[in-house]
Amino acid sequence: MHEADIHDLSDDADYAASQQQGSRSISRCSSDKRSEPSGAEVVFLKDNVAIHPTQYASERIRGRLRLIKQGACLFMTWIPYKEIGSGGGAFGHSDARLSDKDRNLYSIRAVPVTDIRSIRRHNPTLGWQYVIVVLSSGLAFPPLYFYNGGVREFLATLKQHAVLVRSADDANLFLLNDFQDPLQRSLSSLELPRAVSVASTSTSESSSSSSVSSERPDDGRSYSEYQKHRQKSNDPARDLSIQVLEKFSLVTKFARETTSHIFREIHSDNLNTNDRKNQAPIVSNSNNDVDNSGLESASTESFVAADPIEFDKMTLVWGKPRQPPLGTEEWVTFLDAEGRILDSKDLRKRIFYGGVEHQLRKEIWKILLGYHDYDSTYAEREYLSSMKKVEYKALKRQWKSISVAQAKKFTKFRERKALIDKDVVRTDRSVTFYDGDDNPNVMLLRDVLLTYSFYNFDLGYCQGMSDLLSPILFVMEDESEAFWCFVALMERLGPNFNRDQSGMHSQLFALSMLVELLDKPLHNYFKQKDCLNYFFCFRWVLIQFKREFHYEQILRMWEVVWTHYLSEHLHLYACVAILKKHRKKIMGEEMDFDTLLKFINDLSGHIDLDATLRDAEALCVCAGENGAALIPPGTPPSLPLESNLLYSQQDEL
Repeated sequence: MHEADIHDLSDDADYAASQQQGSRSISRCSSDKRSEPSGAEVVFLKDNVAIHPTQYASERIRGRLRLIKQGACLFMTWIPYKEIGSGGGAFGHSDARLSDKDRNLYSIRAVPVTDIRSIRRHNPTLGWQYVIVVLSSGLAFPPLYFYNGGVREFLATLKQHAVLVRSADDANLFLLNDFQDPLQRSLSSLELPRAVSVASTSTSESSSSSSVSSERPDDGRSYSEYQKHRQKSNDPARDLSIQVLEKFSLVTKFARETTSHIFREIHSDNLNTNDRKNQAPIVSNSNNDVDNSGLESASTESFVAADPIEFDKMTLVWGKPRQPPLGTEEWVTFLDAEGRILDSKDLRKRIFYGGVEHQLRKEIWKILLGYHDYDSTYAEREYLSSMKKVEYKALKRQWKSISVAQAKKFTKFRERKALIDKDVVRTDRSVTFYDGDDNPNVMLLRDVLLTYSFYNFDLGYCQGMSDLLSPILFVMEDESEAFWCFVALMERLGPNFNRDQSGMHSQLFALSMLVELLDKPLHNYFKQKDCLNYFFCFRWVLIQFKREFHYEQILRMWEVVWTHYLSEHLHLYACVAILKKHRKKIMGEEMDFDTLLKFINDLSGHIDLDATLRDAEALCVCAGENGAALIPPGTPPSLPLESNLLYSQQDEL
């Protein structure tokens, strides 16, 4: 048997059945050809294919999926329906929260099939079939839900017009352009650097498939002309750290398109109705409150010539001075005789401005994270801890009892265990608590993560979770309590690790809106350089600055952020503060996306924590209600509004 035959789709019942339906699907498309450029042929069309931008049913976007052939080239498009009155019409769908302009931001226009690496088919027991399309750069589109079926027809049509083979390891994974010839495979792999180029400036010759909607306006030009426009250029010498960071983020293309379009349409109707953009933040002009250096000061790392762009004249009030950490004697003044917190707001305010002495963190972090209630007594907290230890042991036994023979038949367990084993041995090994060979704390880190992957099986384990758990285990020094504190933290940050990255998308979108509100010149610069996606801040947001500060500093930053004193989203204002601090350097050196990404990465370990917290506070106060209104409800780390739908897109086969 030839190797190609092993992966052939002819043994697939779905594929075989689709052969009869495929021709009907193609013929059905003939009436739609008039909307295509001359020479283009619609070979597949499917209505009621939807994207779910958020977990809310009211924001699902239905549209039409098509495969279009132009000469020897095949393109995939997905265009949302226009809203047709309140009833939705035949195919139109009235989304309560999304206007036509909002839905159009998610359009997928003319993606060459040659740029697609794989398609994963999902057949959940409950719900609709969906597919995830992954580009050769490693980036992915959001899941495409087929409300009326049609996945098998879609795959069958692709097989008729492109090189589509099934993975030998996974029956639901289909590979495109999977060349059997080693040389062709090697040449194809050189497309990897485009993972960064797609988000680079508009002058980059390789930006195409990941910026289709901005690079290719719907101007009616032919797909062949569009192909000529797409001159690929790969730089094998690209900085490896940039590739690693971009691969780590695994940011989807549709988020890049969305954020770019959102900023091009920043004065959209829904914002203008509330006059949010026309209101300047209220600031104090008192000489006693203003530091003339403000937040506009340039980076001291290198001299930068005066920027020719006239900066905005808004002067920000510096945040209040930082205080010493909360100590034991002061801590007891916040408690009544039975251990209840007398005033949770006062306590959160005190921690916000000073943090906590290390010996108190084990007790106070459990309250800040929500493991213990503010109004719980000493006795209640002790009782809960004892009960949770029993529950943790039961959870841990679930995976500890899996035999070797059983593990051989449990693919998901083996995959997650292997990934966790690989990650924990390189997590914070420079910290004394985790250094050295055969360190038992490293094994505790591993055990807690494995137990969590069973506790929250839908979410499982993703890279970056070990970074979030490490400081918690370091502070708690107890396996069970570290686990339950991590569970509480993941209730808020879990959406950061959703496969469709909806949690990350909402935070980066909110960040982009805050930058426009608080630093219009910087926003305009990012717009000019095609950097409105803010993916250079991805690591900051994903793991809450964990790799940007020294270990002791991140403990202090986290406890300040967890107070939620001024905002649940102080970390976003911290992002704005750091960007503002380095604005003159960024703009003076005319950094494009690649340069900016490397510059942000190199800031790790060189950010002033106290100054960042003061600036973030000042920005939060100045933004006021205008800033809060720009952050969509349910944006992490806010608790999700519909917790039962939090991991609705995590189906695995």
